[in-house]
Amino acid sequence: MTYDWCRWREASETALYGEAGFYRRPEGPAGHFRTSVHASPLFAGAVARLLVRTARELGTESVALVDMGAGRGELVTGVLAALRDADPAPGLTVRACAVEIADRPPGLDPDVEWCSEPPRGVRGLLFANEWLDNVPTEIAEVDPDGVPRYVLVRAADGAERLGDPVTGEDARWLSRWWPLTRPGERAEIGRPRDEAWASAVSSLAAGTAVAVDYAHVRAARPPFGTLTGFRGGREVPPVPDGGCDLTSHVALDSCAAAVGGEAELTDQRTALRELGVSGERPPLVQASTDPAGYVRALASAGEAAELTARGGLGDFGWLRQRVPEREEGYCPA
Repeated sequence: MTYDWCRWREASETALYGEAGFYRRPEGPAGHFRTSVHASPLFAGAVARLLVRTARELGTESVALVDMGAGRGELVTGVLAALRDADPAPGLTVRACAVEIADRPPGLDPDVEWCSEPPRGVRGLLFANEWLDNVPTEIAEVDPDGVPRYVLVRAADGAERLGDPVTGEDARWLSRWWPLTRPGERAEIGRPRDEAWASAVSSLAAGTAVAVDYAHVRAARPPFGTLTGFRGGREVPPVPDGGCDLTSHVALDSCAAAVGGEAELTDQRTALRELGVSGERPPLVQASTDPAGYVRALASAGEAAELTARGGLGDFGWLRQRVPEREEGYCPA
């Protein structure tokens, strides 16, 4: 790291994914923040049911699960465990692929493929849980004259200043998806996320792609952006020195448009309830007829309530896009 000024996208790329970047640390993301995957195995169980549903829609007994931004393999491990324990689809063969820039963690199920890029031409479910929010973007701010300019940052301490006016494809993205009009307004320019999502979805020959993240849509963009940092379970100032996570909410509507075709935008509360995760408490009478079962059901209801809570994990956006069967011999570049 130096005291040079640069745009936020370049600074974040180095801070998160460089040789000494935050996401290459041995403790992994779970050492710093808690996602739905870590909150409860019910989340992985829901993804397992979605995988089975995808296989049935494809009419196949051999299906791929591609876990984008896999961390240390927690989600893919949980999905495989849920499939083994519940056996919801006897005879189903799963090719499990974890996509992550960090090295393969020790002790991971040997059946899980560890990849730096999603495999191309597979049929199945691509699931990106809190991946897109860590795809670095440029940040724009409107100057006193009403001109959107790139925000420059100093990596060593996170100090900022305004740079050149936003131009080209970035300016066109802002105009369409996040118009800025008043001095001081800020935006994360989500074009790199659109491209990353479109590339990931194109890896599927057929199936379903799901992105899960804190999100917003054009009608309700936050006026000052959402960039922040996390370290050790606490929110901290976003300093791109490699010492903290750097994250911002995702314009999932823009990501959907980058892919085109059939798309569904909903919240996690709705999506998980559709997949059988409910926060309803078990009937009290069960406490006397089956005390142990009641305690287990009560614990499960508590975990489900956390996953679907308003103001918390339940507010995550879910973007679901179906990929129709490609022509025979399809192999994306």
